[in-house]
Amino acid sequence: MVGFRDFLSELEELGLLARIDKRVSTRFEIAAVIKKLNSRPVIFTNIEGHKDFKLAANIAANRRLVARSLNISEGELLSRLIYAIENPSKGEVVEDAPCQEIVIRDPDLRKLPFLIFGERDGGPYLTAGIVIAYDPEYGFNASYHRLMLIGKNKLVARILPRHLNAYIERGNRDVAITIGNHPAFMLASAVSWKLGISELDIANALKPMKYTWTITNNLLVPADCEVVLEGRVTDEWTDEGPFIDITGTYDIVRKQRVIEIKCITMRRDTIFQQILPGGPEHRFLMGTPREATIFREVSKVCDVLDVRLTGGGCNWLHCVIKIRKKNEDDGRRAIEAAFKAHKSLKHVIVVDEDIDISDPNEVEWALATRTQLDKDLILKPGELGSSLDPSADQVNRITCKAGVDATIPLGEEREKFIKARIPGEDELKLEDYIQ
Repeated sequence: MVGFRDFLSELEELGLLARIDKRVSTRFEIAAVIKKLNSRPVIFTNIEGHKDFKLAANIAANRRLVARSLNISEGELLSRLIYAIENPSKGEVVEDAPCQEIVIRDPDLRKLPFLIFGERDGGPYLTAGIVIAYDPEYGFNASYHRLMLIGKNKLVARILPRHLNAYIERGNRDVAITIGNHPAFMLASAVSWKLGISELDIANALKPMKYTWTITNNLLVPADCEVVLEGRVTDEWTDEGPFIDITGTYDIVRKQRVIEIKCITMRRDTIFQQILPGGPEHRFLMGTPREATIFREVSKVCDVLDVRLTGGGCNWLHCVIKIRKKNEDDGRRAIEAAFKAHKSLKHVIVVDEDIDISDPNEVEWALATRTQLDKDLILKPGELGSSLDPSADQVNRITCKAGVDATIPLGEEREKFIKARIPGEDELKLEDYIQ
């Protein structure tokens, strides 16, 4: 089994990992370097005020990296994720786990390299923490929640009405926050599926996982993660934020629950982990599991070939769906199914099988040459959308959604909608002509 630091070593051997040995600050500077690197993985070895830690980022920042971590091709990623969601399996439970080489029972979270990312941040943040909880009926749950440092051993977590909140309301207050996880566990923990389907089991179906029991609160965590914060959700509420979210804009301040940390365990030579808010890794991890759920839902109504939540749409608000059109209303069916699958979705475009949905120019070309908006546009005003969209009502989540059927009408002559080709262009090699 390959863990987090093993994958980092693999990336370094391949020349894909940027190594920053220059001394860097946790206030703005590390975030600025991560942003400049775009989606290139990076490790910082000299962090001001935190000499005992390294810090890694961009480990799961794109399809290529995550596919490599799973030993599959990029084209197989969506189908592998769908398979894992539909066929979760139990991982091996072990003792003497690497993540418990060091145990700190009177923790001071201020000694960890929390970051200040933007000029208006409400405080230092942990963004790569995955919160694990347990319910006797539903089992284990793992999910991302941004965590703002508010004291020696206290964090305020943006929980909102998600599965973790349901666990808390059912009396399950114990949590473990894992940091420095393999991309398989990172991707699985970003899945929002059904209560009772454990993300720990989805991760194991993606790639065999080993888990271990926490020391103080009897929860399962990845045995080879870098850091585990063991704690309990309190009855205290306080302001969380402001903070940058997936759109790259600041999210609003909300009253959120406080988590008190009672114990920290970690590996020796600890590698901390952070995710740049609004960056490629944040968008990829949030968006890709929704691509899988959209694919599953659209497949119920038409022949779907691929789904992509676009970079320009923050990998959250805009979706392009490729279908093999067999009926005239397949495009509209796909649009409605997509909105059903992903409630935060704002705009949907459906295209034919000849369009490369990873290329925004191709998608725009389909819009330009295959649509008449008086016939092909679906408007859905007053819908429940995303609280992260600054143009919407961020409190009540009311927005206007739209879908465009950019497929070729079945009753039209297909040839007039197809790009002209020059015979031999695909096989031609320019080096045969240019010296």
